[in-house]
Amino acid sequence: MSKLEDLQPNAAVRGILPDALVTVVNVKWSGSDALELIYKTPEGKPASELLFRSDESRFEVVEHGRPWSFDGDGTLFRLVSEAHRIRLAHLFDPVLAVHTSMVDPLPHQITAVYEAMLPRQPLRFLLADDPGAGKTIMAGLLMKELVARGDLHRCLVVCPGSLAEQWQDELSNRFHLPFEILTNDKLEAARTGNWFMENDLVIARLDKLSRNEDVQDKLKVPECAWDLIVCDEAHKMSATFFGGEVKYTKRYKLGQLLSTLTRHFLLMTATPHNGKEEDFQLFMALLDGDRFEGRFRDGVHAADVSDMMRRMVKENLFKFDATPLFPERIATTVPYKLSNKEALLYKEVTEYVREEFNRAEALQNDKRAGTVGFALTILQRRLASSPEAIGQSLRRRRERLESRLNELKLLQRGSQTYQISELQGTRILDAEDVEDLEEAPDNEVQAVEEEVLDQATAARTIDELKAELETLRRLETLAGDVCRSGEDRKWRELATLLDEIFTHAPSDNSSSDTSTAKAVPRPVSSPRQKLVIFTEHRDTLTYLEKRITTLLGRKEAVVMIHGGMGREDRAKAQDAFKYDPEVQVLLATDAAGEGINLQRAHLMVNYDLPWNPNRIEQRFGRIHRIGQTEVCHLWNLVAEETREGDVYLTLLEKLEKAREALGGQVFDVLGKLQFEGKPLRDLLIEAIRYGEKEEVRAKLTQVVSNAFDRDNLQDLIEERALARDSMDASRVYRIREEMERAEAKRLQPHYVESFFMKAFPLLGGSIKQREPRRYEITYVPSIVRNRDRLIGRGEHVTQRYERIAFEKSLVSLQGQAPAAFVCPGNPLLDAVIDLTLERNRDLLRRGTILVDERDYGTEPRMLFYLEHAIQDASITHSGERRVISKQMLYVEMNEAGNTRHLHYAPYLDYRPLDADETSVDEFLSRPECAWINRELEHKAQGYAIAHVVQEHLNEVRARKMELIDKTEAAVKDRLTKEISYWDHRAEELKLQEQAGKVNAKLNSGEARKRADALQGRLQKRMEELKLERHISPLPPVVLGGLLVIPIGLIAKMTGKPLPPPVDTNEVGARARAIIMDIERTLGFDPIDREYEKIGYDIESIVPGTGKLRFIEVKGRVSGADTVTVSTNEILYSLNKPDDFILAIVEFMQDGNHHVHYLSRPFTREPDFDVTSVNYSFAKLLSRAEAPR
Repeated sequence: MSKLEDLQPNAAVRGILPDALVTVVNVKWSGSDALELIYKTPEGKPASELLFRSDESRFEVVEHGRPWSFDGDGTLFRLVSEAHRIRLAHLFDPVLAVHTSMVDPLPHQITAVYEAMLPRQPLRFLLADDPGAGKTIMAGLLMKELVARGDLHRCLVVCPGSLAEQWQDELSNRFHLPFEILTNDKLEAARTGNWFMENDLVIARLDKLSRNEDVQDKLKVPECAWDLIVCDEAHKMSATFFGGEVKYTKRYKLGQLLSTLTRHFLLMTATPHNGKEEDFQLFMALLDGDRFEGRFRDGVHAADVSDMMRRMVKENLFKFDATPLFPERIATTVPYKLSNKEALLYKEVTEYVREEFNRAEALQNDKRAGTVGFALTILQRRLASSPEAIGQSLRRRRERLESRLNELKLLQRGSQTYQISELQGTRILDAEDVEDLEEAPDNEVQAVEEEVLDQATAARTIDELKAELETLRRLETLAGDVCRSGEDRKWRELATLLDEIFTHAPSDNSSSDTSTAKAVPRPVSSPRQKLVIFTEHRDTLTYLEKRITTLLGRKEAVVMIHGGMGREDRAKAQDAFKYDPEVQVLLATDAAGEGINLQRAHLMVNYDLPWNPNRIEQRFGRIHRIGQTEVCHLWNLVAEETREGDVYLTLLEKLEKAREALGGQVFDVLGKLQFEGKPLRDLLIEAIRYGEKEEVRAKLTQVVSNAFDRDNLQDLIEERALARDSMDASRVYRIREEMERAEAKRLQPHYVESFFMKAFPLLGGSIKQREPRRYEITYVPSIVRNRDRLIGRGEHVTQRYERIAFEKSLVSLQGQAPAAFVCPGNPLLDAVIDLTLERNRDLLRRGTILVDERDYGTEPRMLFYLEHAIQDASITHSGERRVISKQMLYVEMNEAGNTRHLHYAPYLDYRPLDADETSVDEFLSRPECAWINRELEHKAQGYAIAHVVQEHLNEVRARKMELIDKTEAAVKDRLTKEISYWDHRAEELKLQEQAGKVNAKLNSGEARKRADALQGRLQKRMEELKLERHISPLPPVVLGGLLVIPIGLIAKMTGKPLPPPVDTNEVGARARAIIMDIERTLGFDPIDREYEKIGYDIESIVPGTGKLRFIEVKGRVSGADTVTVSTNEILYSLNKPDDFILAIVEFMQDGNHHVHYLSRPFTREPDFDVTSVNYSFAKLLSRAEAPR
């Protein structure tokens, strides 16, 4: 039993902490029977506690001068070492999220996550890549990496309502992140009264949060902080300057609130800039209010945002082979003339809309005016959509207004007189509400449109309402005549298109000038092609389904997707369109189409043209996205000689000419087009109301032409390139090289599978292989399930699993049960790792002895596991300085002091001592081990400090300082100018007040307060940046160690003979030199990396591609029996089966040699306890081929 007196500095003590050794730093006696023990934990953190004589029975002092007893079980030591490595997988696999997610990211997605976002701590960033670039994938990878680093526990995604379910599906299916969508039912059922506090991974609809202050109050609770908030379609959180004041929308105010609730804040939008720099800077203030304080003043507030945002445009996106990611896209205008009956219906309905607009305008202060105007635009749009849509809309409106008339008549029987505006029930919409509906879920839009269209009227009296009803009955009759006549010219144009697409070669009915130097490619007709047709209205959708199925003769040829369908039904329709060869046409509405990726098709028709031109790009983006390989064609159907049709024909004609001049980029700026400061919607309304006037038509034509002025478009395209990141072939090849290396050393699947298959049964679990590398778990012990409840964060560990898999390609196999993907972050694996570490963590500090069977020498080596971290001076919630970077390394040294940093898990290539081999004490008493003492630990730390820590510190400092310097300069410049402005304004107002001129909106005192507040903010921000600037390294901490004994020393001690060595250093070096020469002869660029011990010997670069060949070299004398390959070499080969080569150099007796290359040399990873495998030399040669 140890005594208090044994507690001396540098002694290792067991029993102070559970399952861990601590190192004594100092002791302070208090009398003779008590002392304060000051010690370091295994993680290197200082701690202290009081010990009394009565505590002597609970601690044990390990041998002085040598904290390592080396008596740990070798098998368990290897297992717990691997558990520790997999828990810190992100330190060994630089793109861990890629290998543990169901995605195959592209170069621009890799750079967004691993170069642009992950290095930023904290992250305040705008991701503004073009539509279709896969921003959801990038966000998911970011989340997965932050989870692996322990930097994300709570995450909130805020998105338009129509995208909530898509986000949930993507994050679940691709990243195994179980997000919950906020609903009213969930809010009301919350056990604690605050649903946000009960859920860590949440998706919330943008307008649910922005419109509901009660929900915002729940978010504001101090305990409800988030680690990451992601805002998709963030441009909707807009504000604008109007009349010298900022007009804040509810969405913008929500953005301001969210910015204060999280450490990491990510905004995502493909349209960050509306063409107004002052509005853009207001938007950027959501990320950094200090840096973008005050109103933008040209010449005063220049802003470089390259460190806060990343923008990749479609034209600069490439695949890993450096070919363009997106094909060409072509839009064709299909004009048609209305029949006489259609023209009459159009004229009469448009006249009704025009008159009602004028009456709505006369309502003056009546809140109904905006709502009535919205209802009339719906009616006009449905008129342009189809006879069915306008007919049904007129009928419903007439029926509802008749009900209202009857209600008024009943009320009038009393003595009181009622105005129509006094009746309750009609929804009142303001401009912001109308804008919100642009992005609302399809079923919500439909409901609001029907309610407003059916009820909103400008009539003020019963007589006016009766007159309007008479008009509606007449219009309804006209619409019925058109429907019964079958005269639908728009449908005829579509039917012709369908015939061309599916049956005959297309005729040229384009309004585009295709006789230019560059001919427009036309799609090849084929009955197996897929076509997407977009319409805005549900009635038209149903109408088209009937007509197309009749035309094609098969009901199964058409599927529909709209917001009124349930989630599963939409998914079934989408899958049918993608995979069923019998399905040719998909009919979709806008809001439903937003969340759907339809690159299975490359042909699209806009049956209805949206009043927001950005919708054209959004629709086109459904097919023109990642994975599309064909030229994409879009046909726009437009009615000639109609008021809004003429405006759109002019717009599309100008668009096509701009495409010919500037390329496909013009589609990407449609949403930014301003028509003399107005949106297209306003122009179309003006055309409807005043289009009979020649001067109005001429003016509208000129306005559209001006919007498509080449210089204007070029400016918009350049604005779109704001803070644009470039991607050329050389950068793509560099990224490919890095990804190839990362794939070679990834832990998933083989290292993880090997560990789990050993560790899980030791905890009492039962697992059996059912199909190749797919397993059934028939029993998960309660200890594992209970551990998950302690550490889990979402999905729970179940008692059994029908299938699990470690390779993502084996998770979903046709005709077989889906498998749970067991990877870092999976709750089952996390629980097994946690229990393995808890039970055996002290083994790392006790140490063990492992045997290197490939070392025929007699010189032992020490292998240390070290961890070190870089911190800044900012303080976390727990009161500690924030760690901003961390590394783990393996350092091996021998008696001569030769030390090297190993880059993989060397312990996997060493075996435990056999039971009948020499004991630990015998080894430690040998003269070969006399050099092993406590100082070695300090030497290992010294090596890390000299060769690793300094390099790590310099890298982190360089990266962080660049960002901090830029932020500090920008904040100081902006706030100083604003302080100066308000100082000057305060003095100016004070002089005016003294002269008797009082400003009603702003006095000198308020201006002075603003200046003082800004001064306080500047000081506070500078102090925060000062803390971030104070970057320092923590001392390296030795986490564990082991003694490596060569098999040669065991042979020397036991007298047992060894077979002659087959792979000496001299033979290996000669063989590598030969292979290096051959690789150069073959045109490759080889690098000898044997000394780094990374799982292969030579890395050979394929010039001009970024592709790598990984070569393991074995030199053997002719006639040898076996070739020995280590576990790490086998697992590296399985990680890159198509790029790994086993090169065998066969040395002949006459001094010559033969070289043999083996592709895919190994097919299965060895069991966890196996350290190396002996393969038959003859069998390997039988599969070999000449170098190539």
